[in-house]
Amino acid sequence: MIEKISQKMQDLFFNNKEYSELFKEIQVKPKTILLKEGEISNYLYFIKEGCLRLWFNNDGKEITFQFFFENQAFSGLFGKRLGFFNLESIETSTLLIMKNSDLLHIIKEKPKIKEDLFEILLQRLEDYCMLFLSRIKDNPKKRYIDLLENQPEIIKRIPQQYIASYLGITPISLSRIKKKIHFS
Repeated sequence: MIEKISQKMQDLFFNNKEYSELFKEIQVKPKTILLKEGEISNYLYFIKEGCLRLWFNNDGKEITFQFFFENQAFSGLFGKRLGFFNLESIETSTLLIMKNSDLLHIIKEKPKIKEDLFEILLQRLEDYCMLFLSRIKDNPKKRYIDLLENQPEIIKRIPQQYIASYLGITPISLSRIKKKIHFS
C-alpha cells in the first residue's frame, strides 16, 4: 500500500508545476531533529532520499513508532497543536519541504486533493491500528517475523536499537530472537 500512497503523493504535488514550486529542497545529516516533542509542526516533509523516524520519550527511553523512506511524506498536525513526537533523520537525507500553510491553502482550493489526502490519512490510520494490534496480540518473535516478511527495508537500513524500540523490546531480546530464527 505504501507504493500506492507514494505514487499518489507524486501525482498530487510533483507532477503539478504550480505545487512543486512550493517545495524547498534541503539536505540533513543523520541524527538531525526536524521536529521536537512539544513543538508545532510547520512543514510537510517529503523524503526524496534517506530515512526518517518518529519517536517519543517515555521516561528517558526512546520509543520508535514509525519509519519513513524514499517517496513517503510526513506532516504533523498542521500547526494547530503541539507535537507528541520527535522527527529525526537516520541517514543523510534529502527532503522536499512545504509549509503546512501552503498545504492547507491547496486543500481549500482543490477539493480533489483534499479527498486524495484523506485517503492517504485513512491508510496511515489503518497502519497505526495494525501496529497497535500487533503490540497487543503478537509476541516479539512474531512481530519480528512480520517485519522481515512485510517490511524488509526496515531490517536492511535501520539500526538495531531503533528496530528493537519499534518492536517494543530491548536490543538484547532482538538479538536473541534473530539467533533463534537463524538457527531454526
